Amino acid sequence: MFKPTRIPDDSLTRVTVIGAGNVGGTLAQRLAEKNLADVVLLDVVQGKSQGMALDLTQARAIEQHDRSIIGTDKYEDTANSDVVVITAGVPRKPGMTREDLLRINASIVADVVPKAIAHSPNAVLIVVSNPLDVMTYLAWQVSGLPSHRVVGMAGVLDASRFQAFIALELGISIADITAMVMGGHGDLMVPLPRYSTVSGVPITELMDTEAIARLVERTRNGGAEIVKLMQTGSAYFAPASAAYVMVESILLNRRRIIPVAAYLQGEYGLRDLFMGVPVQLGHQGVDAVVELNLAADELAALHNSAKSVQENIDQLRPMGFLK
Repeated sequence: MFKPTRIPDDSLTRVTVIGAGNVGGTLAQRLAEKNLADVVLLDVVQGKSQGMALDLTQARAIEQHDRSIIGTDKYEDTANSDVVVITAGVPRKPGMTREDLLRINASIVADVVPKAIAHSPNAVLIVVSNPLDVMTYLAWQVSGLPSHRVVGMAGVLDASRFQAFIALELGISIADITAMVMGGHGDLMVPLPRYSTVSGVPITELMDTEAIARLVERTRNGGAEIVKLMQTGSAYFAPASAAYVMVESILLNRRRIIPVAAYLQGEYGLRDLFMGVPVQLGHQGVDAVVELNLAADELAALHNSAKSVQENIDQLRPMGFLK
């Protein structure tokens, strides 16, 4: 009779996803079914993450992967994760801005991040919870991690939305489109048409200024448009895919140049805040911030976005979340 021997493989990568909502659950599915990493899905609601993990495990035979998917409400089960992704928080509802989420989601982030990092002190931390840039700053503060190992998922999603709208406008394959969006993950984000191209050709040479302005505005309101349509929820397929791209670049040390919310220490004339900028993202997190040669109006828009982010960070201090 065949008696298999189980040999622990310490080389396997592990990703913890905190929050088994739509974004967290979809990200767990992406990670496992693309065979990137074993997944621990944690949620405070008893049975939620366990049920989701069991459902995903039962799909393994069909999806043809052997990745482990664990559902839990205990932080000790997340130990030794290579990446920790924070998706926990209250989603936006119709009429609610990202800033409206500040107080309640700050309470959640301040609670879950130290618990997760205590069990995975060498992890890279990715924040998805909104308001994104502010929650990333708070997560860095309460985690005790060096700034390069804390990033927020913003620009990848915003750029993906810009790419989608460009493809729809021009009627071409999205595979030929790249886009760049910087700034805060909100209404003052800064899509950059000069740095958004179709097979290397800037979109400024392919469409008129009116069309570009319309696509830029739709990109800025990409999340709110979905909230309005869904009425009882918010986007999760695209956010999960955006987070997956970041996890993949970290785990595989691909060192992709992609826009994320990163800590700025003088780049673009900004300091002591997290905001969307292009970075080289590798095994240790942010290897380098890429400084684009921005025109005066682009830089002014970036600083205006940064001002909004800073105002929200300042709101955390009287609430007691920051010293």
